[in-house]
Amino acid sequence: IAFTGRQVSTEGQPNPAQVSAQHGVDHYGDPGAIRSLVDETLAALQLPADYVRSGDRVVLKPNWVKEHDERHPGPDQWEHVVTHPAVIEAVVRWVAAQLNGEGSIIVCDAPQTDSSFSTLSRYCGLDEMIDRCRADFPGPKIELLDLRPEEWHAVDGVTVSKTQLPGDPLGDTFVALNEASEFVGFSGNGQLFGASFNMDETNERHQGERHEYMLCRTPMDADVFINLPKLKTHKKVGLTCALKNLVGINANKNWLPHHTEGTPDQGGDQFPAATTKAKLEHSWMGRAKRVVYGRPLLSRLLVPLKKVARLFFGDTQKVVRSGNWHGNDTCWRMVLDLNKCLFDFDGVGQPRKRPMRYLAVVDGVVGGEGNGPMAPDRKPCGTIIAGTHPAAVDMTAAMVMGFDWERIRLLKNCFSMKERSFVSFQPSEIHVTSNKPEWAGPLGQAIGWFQFSPHFGWVGAIEREPESAETKR
Repeated sequence: IAFTGRQVSTEGQPNPAQVSAQHGVDHYGDPGAIRSLVDETLAALQLPADYVRSGDRVVLKPNWVKEHDERHPGPDQWEHVVTHPAVIEAVVRWVAAQLNGEGSIIVCDAPQTDSSFSTLSRYCGLDEMIDRCRADFPGPKIELLDLRPEEWHAVDGVTVSKTQLPGDPLGDTFVALNEASEFVGFSGNGQLFGASFNMDETNERHQGERHEYMLCRTPMDADVFINLPKLKTHKKVGLTCALKNLVGINANKNWLPHHTEGTPDQGGDQFPAATTKAKLEHSWMGRAKRVVYGRPLLSRLLVPLKKVARLFFGDTQKVVRSGNWHGNDTCWRMVLDLNKCLFDFDGVGQPRKRPMRYLAVVDGVVGGEGNGPMAPDRKPCGTIIAGTHPAAVDMTAAMVMGFDWERIRLLKNCFSMKERSFVSFQPSEIHVTSNKPEWAGPLGQAIGWFQFSPHFGWVGAIEREPESAETKR
């Protein structure tokens, strides 16, 4: 693999191709065991003694996408969906011990816009977690923060009202990635779909060599950014781990292209095939969504229409739509762009003068398989994965899940970025340190992985070849 274009400085990431993947307790009933597993995983990385320094501003970014499995609203339905507070607390304590009574720790995320942060906090006991850490480490400032500027109220997936929120107290960071974007030259430009029915806003930010993002300034201003993703499958990119978790540092998610409207013969990846139903749905429902956008009363009228349409077009849990399949050629570009923004731009949107210190710690104690990220099935794995580079961590995560990283566009294309590439190593250089002998050594030689079921739109497209599975689980 030959690297082309300007490289982003990765001097802040010691041994970026080194990953620690430790195996232990596969439930959250023993917080002490979780803390020991996290500590063991981080110790195996052999980070420099001053990787976290006294007085640092440290930002921890969990995956708090939704307060529950979308199939089962209510308490006790979140452990396989979000980063568990036991893992977060273990990392907070690891950081606080190195701050020597000075600096700050901010635990923050911008969950899906129609999620309830207050409900999530109540279910997960986040306030109590923060209080425990403050009591044991009174020196550094420890905060909990919802980065979103607004929260949407949705009925059956249709936004019917919006509530303004304080958002990031430091404000926003505007990044003009422009000619360095993975969307330059993409045939889907002009038909990009973001996070709402307002496609004009999405496509205004992505046209020609204009490609812009609005990020939250708190994570962009961090001295140390610690990514705390959940080990899960994902309907649009195959898996969600360290790379994809950066969606949660955005101030306006409608600037983020998630799929390209239309069928493949039209240059889109919304549907996998140009069936009559797909064309009708694209035409009818697309028109309806554009009509109701910004009109709360009309939006409520769309709810019963959507219920009727589901009877004809099929349920999203069973029918591929909205780019929820392995042919999605849009979402991976957005994810790589976000990582370029984090690694190469500071809080004021200018190129970084010094590299960011980065760390990813993946909660794989209980993962999520099947229809992730919002409706996965529980997958007890008992693993914590950590590293100083998101691509190496995610490729290791794919191995642990039983997926072939070379068949996942998000991971394969990490090594073909033409401008502002943040990957400075070859796949063959990735080395895993593990207490599980089958995983230890060069990534390509690992065996003994878990057999995660992909999202149904990815079945048969990314699983590792059965003949290579010398040891299965």
